[in-house]
Amino acid sequence: MSKVKVAIVTDSTVNLPVDVIKENNIYVIPQILNWEGKSYLDQIDITTEEFYQRLPQSSDLPKTSQPAPGQFTEHFQKVAEGAESIVAIFVSELLSGTIQSAHLGAEALGDYPIEIVDSRSVSLGLGLLVTAAARYAAEGHDYKEVAAYVRNLAPRLRVMFVVDTLEYLHKGGRIGGAKRLVGSVLSIKPVLHLEDGKIEPFASIRTKNKAIQHMLDVVLGEMKGKQNIHAGVIHARAPQDAEYIVEQVRATVDPVEMFVNELTPVIGANVGPGVVGMGYYVGE
Repeated sequence: MSKVKVAIVTDSTVNLPVDVIKENNIYVIPQILNWEGKSYLDQIDITTEEFYQRLPQSSDLPKTSQPAPGQFTEHFQKVAEGAESIVAIFVSELLSGTIQSAHLGAEALGDYPIEIVDSRSVSLGLGLLVTAAARYAAEGHDYKEVAAYVRNLAPRLRVMFVVDTLEYLHKGGRIGGAKRLVGSVLSIKPVLHLEDGKIEPFASIRTKNKAIQHMLDVVLGEMKGKQNIHAGVIHARAPQDAEYIVEQVRATVDPVEMFVNELTPVIGANVGPGVVGMGYYVGE
């Protein structure tokens, strides 16, 4: 059996629909959810549906962690059996220890050709980069070229989202406590965005509907008149909000790619239910 030239590997924060993962032959390494005294492999030991059903009844806030270096080694070795080289694209190093652990795990592969790429993003941003990498690899480019392509594309991503509460991000240490206090006391619905690999506040709006509309106004204003748009929409127990965003995007532009998916447990644990977000980049 012949080996693929370049295998694309990512982690389960990627938030791509299962059919997209299969179509593009993407290998997903599960992140770890630590909850109520047990550890779960994301999307393997606990499904998205199970997670969100249990969350309201739990007094224990779930924690997340990346696989250990030895686990990365095992995953890489498994992929290497059917691939001449690997490009592994992971969640932003400023949001997780995944990149560091992956580098340590890759050392055990010796001189096997592998490139580890910091997406500077997460969730749908990571997903858009991973699908782009898969297409580029399928065109016959080598692993160094694929990695360079992704690193050049990453700064062009725009990712924004609205959260119901900053409690989860605050307790998870993702953003500062002052913003959480403002959001909870004044019942403000923050619009957040990814900026150079970090979650940063973008705007504070009084209601969720207005926050979503503000996010749409900003992103659709940027998209308008542009071609070759690759987009994604994510949510956590907010399918109607996600559907509304999809409708508005399609009414404004004709994206060549647009996926919709619910946040996996390891992302949901850090942002909480009610989140809705969108992201895009303009292809060349």
